[in-house]
Parts: sequence; structure tokens; C-alpha cells
Amino acid sequence: MSAALLFIKSVMIGVAIAAPVGPVGIVCIQRTLAYGRRTGFLSGLGAATADALYGLIAVMGLTVVSGFLMAHQFWIQVWGGVFLLLLGWKTFTSKPPALSAGIPDTPSSVKGFLSVFLLTLTNPLTILAFIAIFGVFRVGGLRIF
Repeated sequence: MSAALLFIKSVMIGVAIAAPVGPVGIVCIQRTLAYGRRTGFLSGLGAATADALYGLIAVMGLTVVSGFLMAHQFWIQVWGGVFLLLLGWKTFTSKPPALSAGIPDTPSSVKGFLSVFLLTLTNPLTILAFIAIFGVFRVGGLRIF
């Protein structure tokens, strides 16, 4: 396979999984609007890091890790759903950020990054998207296309 064709297929995979899926995108948008660009950026970076981790697992052909994820997919989805419900409840019941001298009270950067990272790792839509995309492109020891 030529390097140019491999590059084009890699770009297609990257574009297909680059956008935050479902609730992750909403959390990133909400944090950007409520707390500013920096917090929104770090939240998006958490999602991108989780996606990169899944991509690394798939591309490296780590069958032990991918086998574990597939075998425990139900419980990963359950805990991801619980985490998402708790996050939604907290967002629904919280008051708008207090403005002190025009600057919103922002959560810590590490907390913003880690919460979206964990949400993306346990998001059933993300897991299903990776399974579908890498299945179509036959990544992980098999040929692409």
C-alpha cells in the first residue's frame, strides 16, 4: 500500500472520530460558555486524549486491552451511564457560576480535563464509534479497506 493512500485513509479515520460524540460535545460547549475558553479547551483536550488512547489501542493491535473492553462492554457502559447521569444532575441542580468582578468561578484545570477524559472513556457512543470505525477500516492486524 502506498504511503499516500495510507495517509489519506488515516486522515479519514481521524476526521471520523475527531468530533466529540453526544454528551461529551455538550459538556465541552457548556464549560466553554460557562467558564471560558481555557476550561473549554482543557475539557476538549480530555476528550481528545481519551480518543487518542482508544486509537492507540486499536492501531497497536493490543488484543488483550481491546478484548477486555469488549468483554466488559456492558459494565463500562453502565458505569459510564451512571457517571453521565450524575454529571447531568449536578449540572441541572447547580446555580450559574458566580461572577466576582466579572470573572466566573472556574473549576480546576485538572478536574475539567479528568472529568471529560473519564466521561469519554466510559461513553458508550465513543466505544461503539471506535468499534464501528476500526471495524470498517479493519485496523488492528488486518488490512485497512
